Amino acid sequence: MKVLVTGHDGYIGSLLTRILADDGHEVVGLDTFYFEGCTLGRHKDDSAYIRKDLRDVTPLDLAGFDAVCHLAALSNDPLGDLRPELTYDINHTGSLCLARLAKDVGVTRFVFSSSCSLYGSNDSGHPLTEQARFCPLTPYAESKVELEHDLAAMADDRFSPTYMRNCTAYGVSPKLRGDIVLNNLTAWAFTTGKVKILSDGTPWRPLVHVEDICRAFLAVLNAPRETVHNEAFNIGRDDENYQVRDLAEIVERIVPNCEIEYAGDGSPDPRSYRVDFGKLTRTFPDLELRWTAEKGAHELYEAYRTNGLTREQLEGDPYIRLNRLKRLIREERLDESLRWKPVGVPAALVPVGSMAELIATVGE
Repeated sequence: MKVLVTGHDGYIGSLLTRILADDGHEVVGLDTFYFEGCTLGRHKDDSAYIRKDLRDVTPLDLAGFDAVCHLAALSNDPLGDLRPELTYDINHTGSLCLARLAKDVGVTRFVFSSSCSLYGSNDSGHPLTEQARFCPLTPYAESKVELEHDLAAMADDRFSPTYMRNCTAYGVSPKLRGDIVLNNLTAWAFTTGKVKILSDGTPWRPLVHVEDICRAFLAVLNAPRETVHNEAFNIGRDDENYQVRDLAEIVERIVPNCEIEYAGDGSPDPRSYRVDFGKLTRTFPDLELRWTAEKGAHELYEAYRTNGLTREQLEGDPYIRLNRLKRLIREERLDESLRWKPVGVPAALVPVGSMAELIATVGE
């Protein structure tokens, strides 16, 4: 299968392209490269890709693909709060345009990286299935709800969307993020000796390792169309629902010489929900989600130790998505719509293969 992975240079996408290719799929990436060079350790990506803003995709970019794995987005709540209208512009409007173009040129499968954050404040006392009501609390979560709704309206015999409701990701990736809960708690513990909790620690979070997310995407792509057509799946494991304070205790056990510190005002985070993953397990009985938060914290600690992560790096922009975008805006490399200004776009464009838009570029 020939697969386009949007957001292939991101936290999930940089792993997904490798896992799909290893399974025999022909993979091409598409990314605007906001986070180019933001790696922990060395990372070389030799895959073919299109360097383009999601909002500027054309039919030519999508022609010839059998499937799209759509990950590209402003990727968390703080980014959504930067300028909410841009979250809707990219995550909803731009993504919907991508899907419509894909359908128009004959792409039959569209696997959308949605989010369990659309459940929002929904701690009903029991884990939530895919039929639970939506209660989005942020522009990011609202954009996921809106796009799922619009993709469902497009579903027919020619176009088959699937909605991957990933819970909170963690784990080591070539394009590491330090602004998601387990990655962040472990990083603070390693660099400062403090496991910093910014709430009262009681909110529930379902967690899933970034590699396990990629395995779920692979399972959906390889599944018969009728199995996944217009279906939503919560992506994770039933035993991986945690309260934030539980995660802090895991990190405290693993990272030497650290202690838990409640650094916030002690109020609860309104985002709290537990999730049921039974549908994923029933639909894909052979899908093995291999990671636990404890194994992931060990992995993160070893990666931080091996690469000498410092507090300055953690508080800077390589691993904090919002800080990176603020820097690019401050340096006037991005305009007010978060598009690259001409000086921020590499000039050397070398055609690859049969599509003129596929490029291999020199670094910025």
